[in-house]
Amino acid sequence: MATPSLRQLDIFAQMVASGSLSRCAGDLGVTPDDVARDLASLELRLGYRLFDDLAGAPRLTAAGRKTAEAMTLLSQDRPENWQVDQADGIVPAAAPPESSSSRQSIVLAAPAPVFGHFQEALAAFEAANDDVAITLDLTIHLADEAAWALRRGKADIAYFYALGETDEPLSRYGWSEQINLYAGADHPLARRDSVATGELAAMPTLAMEAHNGLRRIIDEALLRGGIRLGDPVLETDNLFDIMTILREGAGCFAAFGPLARDLGRMTGIRRIALERPLPAIEVRQALRPESAPAAAALAEFLFL
Repeated sequence: MATPSLRQLDIFAQMVASGSLSRCAGDLGVTPDDVARDLASLELRLGYRLFDDLAGAPRLTAAGRKTAEAMTLLSQDRPENWQVDQADGIVPAAAPPESSSSRQSIVLAAPAPVFGHFQEALAAFEAANDDVAITLDLTIHLADEAAWALRRGKADIAYFYALGETDEPLSRYGWSEQINLYAGADHPLARRDSVATGELAAMPTLAMEAHNGLRRIIDEALLRGGIRLGDPVLETDNLFDIMTILREGAGCFAAFGPLARDLGRMTGIRRIALERPLPAIEVRQALRPESAPAAAALAEFLFL
């Protein structure tokens, strides 16, 4: 996945395997607060909760179970010996059980924050169609990645970020997510009622790492919109570092979707009131033509 850091994914994997916060911290040689902090940062990035009662008797949420299943697709270096246990979440397994040949398999690819948008609808579809097995792929973010996955049969349905209709893959518009800029609540620009976009060029910025799918689509959107920001003073996928520096007043940070929503609710951070809106990011849905009827039905169900 291009979004969370490898450290956060490793901690999530270890937490799944350990089953308790203290045991996970001991296995990693860090404090329980360190583990909780990284998991909270990961949840903020994904846009949904991974665990219930993390400090007590942690249990994976439904979205957390789906995320753990999908992590085998994130990288060849990620652990591959997990399976879902309906009672306890994820436990080590010697080998996954063989699926019934009568079940229809659907691979749904989407950025993790988009999965968070329709996770309840996906759960409802699975509950109503026990003859369908749905696999989640969280590695897709942009149109070229979606086109490759659909063309190679790696996905039946793909959601991706775009700045309008794409030639490939053929897709339909789902919804738009507005990019906003955030700064510390005491930053001079954050305290003004209106800020001209030309004033942003002198403002230092905080950004996710260059390979991050969210960073790539934001950079493209700002470029198309003629928006110039100052050079990054920090490039990191650790959102707690970004929030800390934002609150200290040392720059601005561009975000959209669930991450922007959560930043807007945090104390000490404020949205910059620009005189004109920044370009919006579209979430688009594409369906592989050769997919089974069940995939088309799921695509329509999630689209409604």
